[in-house]
Amino acid sequence: MPDIINLLPDAIANQIAAGEVVQRPASVVKELLENSVDAGATHIELIINDAGKVLIQVIDNGLGMSETDARMCFERHATSKISTSEDLFKIKTMGFRGEALASIAAVARVELKSKTGEAELGTFIHIEASETKKQQPVSTNQGTSIAVKNLFYNVPARRNFLKSNPVEMRHILDEFHRVALSNPAIGFSLTQNDKEIYLLPAGKLSQRIVSLFGKNYQKQLITCQEETHWLEVHGYIGTPEFCKKTRGEQFFFINNRFIKSSYLNHAVQGAYEGMIQEGQFPFYALFIEMNPVHIDINVHPTKTEVKFDDERSVYGIIKAAVKQALGTHNVTPSLDFGSDVNFKNLAIDNSHFNAPTKSEGNYGSFKSLDKQGKSTRWDEMYEQAIDESRPSPAEIRQEELAGLDTPQMIFQSEVNTQQSADLEVEESNAKPVLMHEKYVLKQVKKGVMVVDVILAHERILYEKYLETLHKKSGTSQRSLFPVTFEMNPADYSLVMELKEEISALGFEFEEFGKNTIAINGVPADIKNINEKELFEGLLEQFKFNKSELSLSTQENMARSIAKRSASKTKISNDSIELRTLIDRLFACHQPNYTPNGTPTFIILGLEKIAEFFNQ
Repeated sequence: MPDIINLLPDAIANQIAAGEVVQRPASVVKELLENSVDAGATHIELIINDAGKVLIQVIDNGLGMSETDARMCFERHATSKISTSEDLFKIKTMGFRGEALASIAAVARVELKSKTGEAELGTFIHIEASETKKQQPVSTNQGTSIAVKNLFYNVPARRNFLKSNPVEMRHILDEFHRVALSNPAIGFSLTQNDKEIYLLPAGKLSQRIVSLFGKNYQKQLITCQEETHWLEVHGYIGTPEFCKKTRGEQFFFINNRFIKSSYLNHAVQGAYEGMIQEGQFPFYALFIEMNPVHIDINVHPTKTEVKFDDERSVYGIIKAAVKQALGTHNVTPSLDFGSDVNFKNLAIDNSHFNAPTKSEGNYGSFKSLDKQGKSTRWDEMYEQAIDESRPSPAEIRQEELAGLDTPQMIFQSEVNTQQSADLEVEESNAKPVLMHEKYVLKQVKKGVMVVDVILAHERILYEKYLETLHKKSGTSQRSLFPVTFEMNPADYSLVMELKEEISALGFEFEEFGKNTIAINGVPADIKNINEKELFEGLLEQFKFNKSELSLSTQENMARSIAKRSASKTKISNDSIELRTLIDRLFACHQPNYTPNGTPTFIILGLEKIAEFFNQ
């Protein structure tokens, strides 16, 4: 039998590695920005053309590379971060596996210029598909400039899987936000298609948050800080009243590295329990500092997922720190954005935090503070707080899956069948009645039908707008005066991506300066509503749906506008208006449920009513 196993050529091996590291243009942005941070740069410039498909260029003023290092950095597993296996458990820098540049060079045309401070000339290298085409001395400034051109030009199948430019640009903005947020002492700029999107001066974390996400964040930031013998937490959380319907602006950093953790998200969300409504999510940017030996960061190619050797302890400390920050919010002075607010000591009376409430379990023990806001006996309380009342990561994941907003039918099919039979109205033709401006009561054959006004209206609007989007038949009512408002670049990019669908609903809007739009009209059948509030609500609901569900753009858009419009529904106790609502509901293809599976009405049977009176 002939031999059939062969070693892969380097070019193919690099393309396979690139499949793990370089998933889209944003992956390249992440790797290059992190390399510049590791190089000690104080200013980093990101240049994007055609959402990164044509050009991704990162220019920094860091240490630069020698001629040999400039060539070696494109070799697989070439790294300056690791010498022994023990070093894997002490990593504090970003890139360390030595695959990023080799992978990028395997699927693009790459040009590098780099010079160290003491060198007279720098090095220029041009690589295409892992093959070095040119290497020569060049006159350049200290630091490194890497231009990645025509990504996936030699792998057309991969290029075809890239999304539209607005979608890819939104992913790039996400990566830019994460790196810029975790390094406020570094100046950043972002230019897209020769248009400056961000110019971020070096400063404090609070200033960086406001620069990235908007001036309204000045009003909602709460300092969050705690320190134990094991880990330190610092950063900012948002006030409960500024919570949104999307998880988008939530950031965790471990030793300055962005991570994703549903487990830690649950800890923060739990700290807000009783302060925010279900389905709302707070802003937070929290930094955890701890010895790297307690963390495994090499569990995913993108290094955004980590494992802790004691997850329950991290969970408890994070939740307690956020609870403490929320508790002190009412007595905390306004933030001074000109001073360092990251580690500001507050002299407050903490006596009312010492006794844990029932909902807090044993987390109250984390709240005994001295005048500087520091714990005086962490060693004792730390052990006390680690108990079985804290959920495990597996339990939290199960809870999240159970709580997803999926269009499941809540009742069994035989119940639906019985409801349909029970809807026959009595011959007495009883008039419907409005109760508490929220429910419509209507006598039916075997009892009383109770209709939720808002949920019924949501179903009606959903089917109406879904048909409108299919036919592109939305009509608009012009506003007396245009309403203008500024958005953060990520939201603005999303609006431009959805411009056709939003316009099809009946919105009339146009660009009005940098990251700003002017609304000239809204859908014709929406009455007495604030244009800005409706538009922003539509966008937030769309992002929330996108993060939780797998929906087409039209389906998501119809659900979003229906939910946000229906929430403003007001109805009078006029029998004709109430009958019209019921008639429109039962003219729908699926009147029983809202798009996400919540019942629009229930039947309270005569037998059930009799049970209330023990009959």
